[in-house]
Amino acid sequence: MELFQLSRKSMADFLLSLKGEGELSPKQILQQAWAAAHAKKGISTESFLDTKMPAIFEKLLRADLQRIGFSINEIVALGNQIEFTQLSSTAVQNWVKRDVKNLIGSPQIGKKYSVDQAAMLFIVEDLKATLDFDSIRKMLALLFNDLDDRSDDLIEPIPFYSAYAAIFEKAHHHNILGENMHDGIERCIKQEALQSLDSFQDFTDQQKDIVSNILVTASLTVLSAYYKSLTKKYVTATLFLNG
Repeated sequence: MELFQLSRKSMADFLLSLKGEGELSPKQILQQAWAAAHAKKGISTESFLDTKMPAIFEKLLRADLQRIGFSINEIVALGNQIEFTQLSSTAVQNWVKRDVKNLIGSPQIGKKYSVDQAAMLFIVEDLKATLDFDSIRKMLALLFNDLDDRSDDLIEPIPFYSAYAAIFEKAHHHNILGENMHDGIERCIKQEALQSLDSFQDFTDQQKDIVSNILVTASLTVLSAYYKSLTKKYVTATLFLNG
């Protein structure tokens, strides 16, 4: 059975659709993500029946979008459908109770967390690949203000997640031929971060610097997580074959 995983950009689109925003439904987002991923592998659309659809997706596709919320276990289940992501319920419980409590806040949908809160936790998961929690708290506090009112944020959680996810994908496939690899990737990320600001509200120069720099930071941490995951893959294969 083929496993079903999403890129960060597709997950951001999926989260946005769960809020009833965007042009596509949650089901359409998953269909497009599946088709794009399998087209790269040369797998025909008829093989969709051989794809293992995780229970969390099936559950969310049946959910009432007017009152959708997530338990910690559901956030973990959903987060682990993102490429090279490994969440645990214990870790996320620690985050919401201690490490990023003031960023996430209390559950906003009864006893469950909102879509925005889930996005925030996915952002934290990405940033912790290279940053300590103190740095994460200070950085995200520059972007996100009142937990109960997203209107005063410099940028809302899902658009921020979507923006750096898109930057990562462009940098990851950046053609570095003829230039230093590290300089080329860094330059690409910086350029994409500045360009992405055009999609948002008018910022002051100071706000532009803040959002741009944090987008660059987040994109680099995802790139770091990718290489970490790739490294583990080769170590595991080597030990398995020669252990």
